[in-house]
Order: sequence, then structure tokens, then C-alpha cells
Amino acid sequence: MGRPDKAARAAIARRRSDAIDLRLAGVDWLTIARKLAADPAANSDGMAYPQGYGIERYRKNQAPPTDEALIHAACRDVRTALADRRAELNDDVDELRALEADRLDRLFFVAYKKAVRDQDLAAIDRTLRIMERRARLLGLDMPVRTELSGPDGGAVQIESVTTDELDALIALTDPDAK
Repeated sequence: MGRPDKAARAAIARRRSDAIDLRLAGVDWLTIARKLAADPAANSDGMAYPQGYGIERYRKNQAPPTDEALIHAACRDVRTALADRRAELNDDVDELRALEADRLDRLFFVAYKKAVRDQDLAAIDRTLRIMERRARLLGLDMPVRTELSGPDGGAVQIESVTTDELDALIALTDPDAK
């Protein structure tokens, strides 16, 4: 199976978008999977979804995928689509960060000229504020070191816990843990 053509890629992108929309609406994985299945026998709407789950099996007149396989495909689609969206957002953030840095550079140049030429204290303060903002934006400042301490600056008390208590805590914070 080679790379899908442009129309197929657009249909897959639409399927992934539909899967995210359904998941955001609170629809369970099996319902999403059935709604987006290629085979009308598996599709909850009774119609073939373009580039739906199990499209290759449908084209070869094979039995539709199992519910488990459909759920797996829907989960994979949502994960892939969310990762793509995160990557796009990161690209947008990088562009905005560069734009803001350019703006700060221009403002800095104006304030710096006035601070040096006129020895204007307000311009010096403004220059320093622009420098601080630019350093925060670009992550140039060293991280602040913090230290955890107990009451009155003393040592932090570590209590011993049983494995049952740890298992209960893990179960509360990670429902997928077994």
C-alpha cells in the first residue's frame, strides 16, 4: 500500500477531524469507530464512509474489521490528529515568538538610543524592561533554583507507606495502571 493520493489524504484528514469532533462531544470509542467505518455493514449509519476504517478490507470484499480493530483505529486517528495539531501550534508559537522578538528589538533600539544619547533615566528604565521581557520571551534567564523544606525550614518528613497504599494512590492518578 503506497502513499495515498491528494484526495485520499484529504478524506483521511476529514475522518480524523470527524473523530476528534465526536470524541470532544463525549461519544465513546466504539460509536466513533462504527460511524467512521468504511464498510456499510459495520457503519452505524449503514453507509460507506470515504476512507473510513477498514477501507482496504471493504475494497477487497472481505469481512469488516472487528470492533476491537475499529476502536484501535479510531484511537490511533485521534492521537495522530492531536499530535499534528500540537505540531502546527508549536510552529505558530515559534513564528509568534520570532515576531515578538523583532518588535522588542525595534522598541529596544529606540529606547536605547534615547537612554545613551540623552542619558534619560526613564529611557534607561524602559530599555531594561524591554531587555527583561526579551530575555523571558526567549528563555535567556537562568532558572530560579527552589528548595523544598519542611515546617520552619526544617527537613521534609518522609513517611513510610505500604505497597497497598501506593497501589491505591497510583490507581487514583492513573486509571490505566493495573
